[in-house]
Amino acid sequence: MNQEGQAPAAKTNGAPNRARFIAEVTLTVLLVQNAVSGAHAPVNLGTAGNYVVLAKSGISTVPPAAVTGNMGVSPIDSTAITGFSLIMDSTGQFSTSAQVTGQVYAPDYASPTPAHLTTAIGDMETAYTDAAGRSLPDFTELGSGDIGGRTLAPGLYKWGTGVTIPTDVTLAGGPNDVWIFQIAGNLTIAGSKSVILSGGSQAGNIFWQVSGGVGVDLSTTSHFEGIILSQAGINLQNGASINGRLLAQTAVTLGANSITAPSTTLLPPRFGPASRASNGEVTLVITNTPGFTLTLQYSINLTNWTTFATPTPTVSPLVTTNFTTSADAWRFYRAFYP
Repeated sequence: MNQEGQAPAAKTNGAPNRARFIAEVTLTVLLVQNAVSGAHAPVNLGTAGNYVVLAKSGISTVPPAAVTGNMGVSPIDSTAITGFSLIMDSTGQFSTSAQVTGQVYAPDYASPTPAHLTTAIGDMETAYTDAAGRSLPDFTELGSGDIGGRTLAPGLYKWGTGVTIPTDVTLAGGPNDVWIFQIAGNLTIAGSKSVILSGGSQAGNIFWQVSGGVGVDLSTTSHFEGIILSQAGINLQNGASINGRLLAQTAVTLGANSITAPSTTLLPPRFGPASRASNGEVTLVITNTPGFTLTLQYSINLTNWTTFATPTPTVSPLVTTNFTTSADAWRFYRAFYP
């Protein structure tokens, strides 16, 4: 990345079918191969992503819990948040708790909290529908629902049953890779077992969509990674921990747990090989792109830049075109996101 926080500029000359690009060739090739083999855009959480725990019918704990991030309930009111010894803020818009490093919201608090929660719940439901509706899975019925002891590559996984994790499972991939798990039944992880991340994979890019009527159960002292989107409840037994989010369409039940919101680091966009056709059309290949809006610009002198596209790619790599003129001896390209 250069000093402006932008990807290396790709440049093409005026001669047909000749191109040069400034990039780390080995890294770029690997990224393109990974993307072509089945990259998936992350699930957009919208404003539900402002909460580490969000539920429609209640959040309860048997103290002490340790929650890092905001919590919220809606449409149920604050009486359904139990075990946290809430202290109302002077604004009346949120409450706090010694067990929560963040703020706690409910629809019976002062404006604008009710409206914000209505939006967040709607966004949570939309995210659930998005995750459940992704098509063309890369893996179906893996292990007949038993994924313990496996190392899982990025991709879309689908089961018509529940999923169990009786032994540790590893998710191996890069920081921009995405995992989406579509689970028609319930999701359980056994006591003292873990979801392990390797290779730079990030909890913020892992989505567990669970349709079962019981929902999700994280057993005693287990550790989980990723964002849980449950149509039913989410239960964490004593000592269980998660680096992720608990987004439930019924209730979340906690014990002496650690819940931490995930952090997500995006890699800068990178150019792959650029090519120019005889009619002046330049084809650009850009990797590290899913899920955020890019600004694409060109320049003939590296001083004055012209924006020619602002796409929001849903897959990586992004393949786009731009036309040059016969007057262009060289044309430089750059891509960046805010």
